[in-house]
Amino acid sequence: MAFHPQYASNGYFFIYYTNLAGDIVIERRQVSAGNTNVADPLSALTILTIPHPTFSNHYGGLLSFGPDGYLYAGTGDGGSAGDPPGNAQNTNVLLGKLLRLDVNASTVAQPYAIPPGNPFAEAGGRPEIWAYGLRNPWRYAFDVPAQLLYIADVGQANWEEVDVRPVGQAGNNYGWNIMEGAHCYNSSSCTQAGLVLPAIEYGHDTAGGCSITGGYVYRGTALPELAGQYLYSDYCSGWLKSFSYSNGTASAVTDWGISNVGNILSFGQDAQNELYMLSGTGKVYRIVRH
Repeated sequence: MAFHPQYASNGYFFIYYTNLAGDIVIERRQVSAGNTNVADPLSALTILTIPHPTFSNHYGGLLSFGPDGYLYAGTGDGGSAGDPPGNAQNTNVLLGKLLRLDVNASTVAQPYAIPPGNPFAEAGGRPEIWAYGLRNPWRYAFDVPAQLLYIADVGQANWEEVDVRPVGQAGNNYGWNIMEGAHCYNSSSCTQAGLVLPAIEYGHDTAGGCSITGGYVYRGTALPELAGQYLYSDYCSGWLKSFSYSNGTASAVTDWGISNVGNILSFGQDAQNELYMLSGTGKVYRIVRH
């Protein structure tokens, strides 16, 4: 779910879900005029439906408004293993992509517009696409002070990755299924030309994990020692790690030594930019000093 930047005045929020047919739906809703804690059940406006045939995994699932005021959506590659249809590298489909939509004047007749600067706005692919070559982005985050976009992309069987690029850089190809992390995937002679390689990666081993869960760059005030560091976790291992990124290079990967928090599903960020971890145990943990 993502709140419109002018939510306080227009009451619009957007949801991303899987419908009963197994397809991805992005929808706009509006808060009830009589109760600010309830949505108006008659307000639903379908923005976009993305076919997701054959397989029942890799749905992506994050909506977020970027610093440019446009709505971004991270979609999975359509599922199975290895992206058998080649969706992530196919710019004529919306799976395995980061999408960028203008929803500031949505109507039934025109639920969204294509923002200027989208790489395929004129020709060569679907105009909704902002970036491609993703397997199952979980999750991405904008760091506004540094004007950087972080994407945590779940790997296949060996490597998890975090990609970092400038927020305004359009048309990046993050490599899947040519690459898994910084490694050729199922190929002895893949070419890396034109691909964005990850800022960091980690392997599937006893200390690594199995499925990255991306967080946020810390911009709160309670933990100044974390300022500017990107925090992330792993679904299987449940650790909390961070790294710093500057001048195109990641450094200082740090394990913060937490344990017994369960499978980490996602992260949250509050109005003061303090961070939270969402656990499969049903608990929400706030990141504090101990």
